[in-house]
Amino acid sequence: MTSTGAGPIEPQDLTIVPANEATWADLTAIFGASDSGRCNCQRFKTRGWFWDQATDEQRRARLRDQANCDDPEAASTTGLVAYLTQGRVPVGWVAVEPRTEYPRLLGLPTVWKGRPGEDKQDEGVWSVTCFVVRRGYRRRGLSYALAAATIPYAEANGARALEGYAMCTQPGREITWGELHVGAVQVFADAGFTEVSRPSGRRAVMRVDFGRQKTT
Repeated sequence: MTSTGAGPIEPQDLTIVPANEATWADLTAIFGASDSGRCNCQRFKTRGWFWDQATDEQRRARLRDQANCDDPEAASTTGLVAYLTQGRVPVGWVAVEPRTEYPRLLGLPTVWKGRPGEDKQDEGVWSVTCFVVRRGYRRRGLSYALAAATIPYAEANGARALEGYAMCTQPGREITWGELHVGAVQVFADAGFTEVSRPSGRRAVMRVDFGRQKTT
């Protein structure tokens, strides 16, 4: 399936659903057989030998188990899937769930530098960790729509706050598609996230707080 046009895809032309309401075949079509497909959203979900030694098939199997595709009644999932409403064409994915579900993320300085009081184990904080746009549909605004969709989704599922760990793009400096899998600062800013720290020249922590009290 290829794109039928090169213009922007407007949010009103998309249907975005939790991944358990999507089919595994549709999610596989988005990831493809290369690029982001080799990671299959396992970089922040795993520790130890699995990340370094797992095959692509093993990572895909993990993603399928985590996303609970083809099971609308599942109690959990790990992201959202975007479809072109006309024709129900699967075109994009964004990973979003509680921050504590990302064990590797909890040890990264790109999350904690400049935020010494942040509680790493706060289950009320959710994270956006990965965007994947299907080949043929890139550079058409899908990441913006996906980022915006994470906010009501996280809030509706009890999040007190939502974070992203964005790439800081710089004029004249080339950034590969793989580097931008975490999302660009402008993508998060347009969705309503605010920068709360700049742990390095290339990374910014972007955040939305929903105003809920922390429970103990």
